[in-house]
Amino acid sequence: MRMYDLIMKKRNGEKLSTEEIEYMIKEYTADHIPDYQMSAMMMAVYFQGMSAQETVALTMAMAHSGDMMNLSAVEGVKVDKHSTGGVGDKTSIALTPMVAACGVKIAKMSGRGLGHTGGTIDKLESFAGFTTGITEEHFIRQVNEIGVSIMGQTADIAPADKKLYALRDVTATVDNMSLIASSIMSKKLASGADAIVLDVKTGSGAFMKKEEDSFALAREMVTLGNMAGRKTIAVVSDMDQPLGRAVGNALEVEEAIATLQGEGPDDFMQLCMTLGAYMLVAGGAAADEEEAREKLEHVIADGSALKKLADFVQAQGGDSRAVYDTSLLPKADVVEEIMTPQEGYVSKIDCDEIGICSLILGGGRETKDSEIDLAVGLILHKKVGDQVKVGESLATIYANDPDKLAAAKERFLKAYHFTKQSVQKTELIKGIVRE
Repeated sequence: MRMYDLIMKKRNGEKLSTEEIEYMIKEYTADHIPDYQMSAMMMAVYFQGMSAQETVALTMAMAHSGDMMNLSAVEGVKVDKHSTGGVGDKTSIALTPMVAACGVKIAKMSGRGLGHTGGTIDKLESFAGFTTGITEEHFIRQVNEIGVSIMGQTADIAPADKKLYALRDVTATVDNMSLIASSIMSKKLASGADAIVLDVKTGSGAFMKKEEDSFALAREMVTLGNMAGRKTIAVVSDMDQPLGRAVGNALEVEEAIATLQGEGPDDFMQLCMTLGAYMLVAGGAAADEEEAREKLEHVIADGSALKKLADFVQAQGGDSRAVYDTSLLPKADVVEEIMTPQEGYVSKIDCDEIGICSLILGGGRETKDSEIDLAVGLILHKKVGDQVKVGESLATIYANDPDKLAAAKERFLKAYHFTKQSVQKTELIKGIVRE
């Protein structure tokens, strides 16, 4: 085969065979195909698209480009959860111990944040000493012993995706449904779970801004998972405003802990219950969603979900005392209220702008080498549809640098929009994609 011929074939709108796609990914991973030829192929795919069969072939080729994690040593059904990312999305920190406390094994790989969206690993490092740099043996042993472990993605998991994503990022070929879906699902399939529950975000703080695009991505990923033999379901959820009220690493951890104590924000609890119910059904721990919800409510009420979080943190070197005493989490030096500038109702929040405010404070990364300030961020007191009065606190801002505080505060106030008329509150769960 010649890469030149494959580029021409796709440029002309023809379908690539499974063998051709496997050849292309194998040779590119081995550095036998230069970036300029793969860039041409990605642009051809961007304009011509890929069929369902091509997308499956690409996903599987990328999944098999490195190590396929073997979780056969983990007893029972292994369920993974993935979010497409957003602002205030601390779901894994509360959800995984809830599900594990109900008896479903969670063997999960997570990433760090880049830009205005936070990463699960960064948030977990708010627990002093916590590490995801554990061996595969430790990972599997921990899942068997306490039911949950989260590790960072290794360089040997789907290396083709890592190379391709870096190339797409600088050649304006990121925004293609097949390429997005195959990128996400190749890593999930290589991670070895038996079932996958996806949280596909939609709205101003999400990668997919339009609801129809989010559903299209959800359908594409569910199809890929099911065709690969993994039971896959997707929940499409709102990201037109931050999830919950906390935005920022340690602040989000504290909110996740409050949720495991039954005191979390309604929207965050609703999402955890919805995703958790599908995870329990997929893992065989509940016959249907109703039974699953009852079990999830029970492990919160009896404290076993909170204890599971403490066990998980301790098993990965973290200070589990902070689960029961959140004053041990990182704290900012300056805490200031942002007052509501006018009377009325919150009509809209520019969600990505709130994420950027946290980034400005130091709570996110401008580059992969940026150092994160785990203590900074915001707590929102008003969400879309809430009534506001002049002089009320709109949010509390946590900072360690006065200049960053001033810049973030100015930007924050521009992200909130108000109206005199009452506003209907948005639905969090937009829909479920099963097939």
